[in-house]
Amino acid sequence: MAVIKEYRKKDGSKWYYFKAYTGIDPMTGKEKNTTRRGFKTKKEARQAAALLEMKIAQEGLPQARKNAIFEEVFIEWFDQYKNTVKPSTAYTQLNMINKHILPVFKNLRIDKITTAYCQKQVNNWFKTYKKYHNLVGVLRRIFKYAKQTKQIDYDPMDAVLTPNKKSRQDSFTAYVAPFYTKKQLLTFLSKLAESKNQLAYTMFRVLAFTGLRKGELLALVWSDVDLNKRTLTVSKTLAKASNGQEHISTPKTTNSNRTIALDDNTVDVLKNWKKEQRSILEKVADDDQQLIFTTMDNHLLYLDYPNNFLKTFLKNNDLPHITIHGFRHTHASLLFEAGVSIKEAQARLGHKNIKTTMDIYTHVTNETREKTADKFSKFMDF
Repeated sequence: MAVIKEYRKKDGSKWYYFKAYTGIDPMTGKEKNTTRRGFKTKKEARQAAALLEMKIAQEGLPQARKNAIFEEVFIEWFDQYKNTVKPSTAYTQLNMINKHILPVFKNLRIDKITTAYCQKQVNNWFKTYKKYHNLVGVLRRIFKYAKQTKQIDYDPMDAVLTPNKKSRQDSFTAYVAPFYTKKQLLTFLSKLAESKNQLAYTMFRVLAFTGLRKGELLALVWSDVDLNKRTLTVSKTLAKASNGQEHISTPKTTNSNRTIALDDNTVDVLKNWKKEQRSILEKVADDDQQLIFTTMDNHLLYLDYPNNFLKTFLKNNDLPHITIHGFRHTHASLLFEAGVSIKEAQARLGHKNIKTTMDIYTHVTNETREKTADKFSKFMDF
């Protein structure tokens, strides 16, 4: 409510002014008032004050800029972001942010973070994290949001240079993309068969001979497999929601929906497992909807189950390191060694972009590379 008072000029004439509250000073955070003079009558002063109050009522009071820390801004941004992607994507991104971004930005005042500091973190991620481009992209989004919401005037990521992946050391690529040669894979499967763990053997046989993603494997039901026609259809995946709860979801991309051929031996392994499953489970669901791989009480296996099993099995049997995704890489590499075309491999693996298939092609086994010279020599016959 404006306060209206009279005052007198040096010549003795009577005038009026009003004093009104106009909000918070964004720089100081203190209340801000305005005083306007020069009204000949009290009525004119009252009308001017009323117009100002109406404008404030319509547009709102200016608010002080909150000296927010990075974590607060991130939480605001993530609440919006998670509604624009699949729950499994939001969950994956959240884990990545908690592991790599928040540890180095969490408690910093967002308006005090410099380009130099951001560049330093980007360079570190480049050296140590395969998906550093994803980290950089997320960081840019958070700072862009901060600028759009007027929590910062300058976006420090605008001047950050993203390192070129071509300069990455070869040793790094070898570390993040382990795969087995044909000989190593056969040794692994032989030892797994000796363990008499038919569930695990079937899982890893299917992974190695189809190139399925882990989530695709764990979401399979028996209706997805035609044991007579020797085909396997991928139409879903096991994923995690933003709350960490596992659920059946749509595949990673539209290209992930595919039907692939099975070899006779893999079909036999699946047939044997189907019989074994019926004898293990007290109650088996309708064959069409029965999950192929389950817990002992016929529930979904958790996503980390294959990882945890593999880690222990490799250690106990003194076998070379490989990841679950490494079996997909192994399958791709051995496809190329067997003479399958890149286009055929792309369709079988469900890659959206053939560049992904090409990247794997460059990592063909040492055995294949060593044969190249011999093949050329025989062809030339000179």
